[in-house]
Amino acid sequence: MRNTVVISLAVLSLGACSTAMEAVRGPELAPIGYPAALIPVQQAYMPPPQARQAASSNSLWRTGARTFFGDQRARRIGDILTVTINIDDRAQTQNTTDRSRSNNISGGVSNLFGLENSIGRAFPGGFDPANMVGMGGSSTANGTGSVSRSEKVSLTIAAVVTEVLANGNMVIQGRQEVRTNREVRELTVAGIVRPEDISSANTIDHTQIAEARISYGGRGDISRVQATPAAQSLLERFSPF
Repeated sequence: MRNTVVISLAVLSLGACSTAMEAVRGPELAPIGYPAALIPVQQAYMPPPQARQAASSNSLWRTGARTFFGDQRARRIGDILTVTINIDDRAQTQNTTDRSRSNNISGGVSNLFGLENSIGRAFPGGFDPANMVGMGGSSTANGTGSVSRSEKVSLTIAAVVTEVLANGNMVIQGRQEVRTNREVRELTVAGIVRPEDISSANTIDHTQIAEARISYGGRGDISRVQATPAAQSLLERFSPF
């Protein structure tokens, strides 16, 4: 138990130190690497190409060049293709609910073992056996809700093929970061594409990506000021009122 507490305090101190350094120096860009962290898939790397025989000086073929008449579109692990993101969506929903309910129940007895008069004397205010039991209730509920959203994003990003599935479809992942002063803009895209949907220019539209995961956001001084404080966010999330 003591070791767990010590480890937790060490992690918290490192996180606080990182946050303090970011507040002073600004956000840092993530290191460049193979995009394996976006989707946890089993990676397989192609072996290095075998050395080719050097071509003569008057040949159209040169050492290390791609196939002369081959398809230049992405089809193997590690190949790069361009993803075009053009999102212009609008959604509007409006709902109204009105509900009302009322009920009234009454009951009585004509004879109660001959004790009707005795019960009446116990209640000086009067007792009517015909109205011995009475219940009533009513409920009313009104609700109105509306949603209006408008989103427009136009971006282009390069993605890497990280896996080729058994049916030939490819898993792609891409990440892009741009730092302006003390603000970092992040764009990530991931999903599954079909080889036949890739254009001859080695591009694909985001609408042709299955299981698409597109994230566009930022981190830095502006994003931190716009965000709700952590204590207030927790209070709003768990408040019963």
